Amino acid sequence: MLRVPKYRASLVDPYREHLRKRRTEDPGVPVLHLFEEIKALGFTGCLNLLHKYINQGRADADRSHISARRFARMLLTRPDHLKAEHHDLLARLTAACPEMTELSTRIRAFAQLLMPRPENADTLARWIAQVHAADLPHLHAFTRGLDRDRDAVIAAFTLPYHNGGTEGVNTKTKLIARQMYGRAHFTLLRHRILLG
Repeated sequence: MLRVPKYRASLVDPYREHLRKRRTEDPGVPVLHLFEEIKALGFTGCLNLLHKYINQGRADADRSHISARRFARMLLTRPDHLKAEHHDLLARLTAACPEMTELSTRIRAFAQLLMPRPENADTLARWIAQVHAADLPHLHAFTRGLDRDRDAVIAAFTLPYHNGGTEGVNTKTKLIARQMYGRAHFTLLRHRILLG
């Protein structure tokens, strides 16, 4: 169950019903138009206050209050690891606009590449082409990073080998060194690493 945050009273509160009605009639109505309308009705606040009010979801009573970080985590979680209510919420949020639907599709397609398979090199090339065709600027930046180090990315997606063991040993060595800081010399550090 999602908790609705408690907010302090705002100058926008008296115009909430008007905002809700207008956003129900026209979900894409610009905030500037809404600002001009409620200003004509007597609103004395600023445009930034209205932006904040709408972005917090206070204008829409039935809107889910979910942070961008939580939404991103739900989007990046494997679908079989999500709870049923999160599946429904994610489906509603991703269907809210074509860009979200496209983003969700591209993220799920990329997740399939994380299981190393020989055919992933061609699939990655197709995925990058599809992202370039879509109007998703943040994914364009991500694909530029993939292109910069294409050989390493293809190796990671097609080969079963990785350096996880080496990174684990490095992490463990650094942890032991931090625990021993100022207490012993290299000989004891070496023994702890070899015997640990």
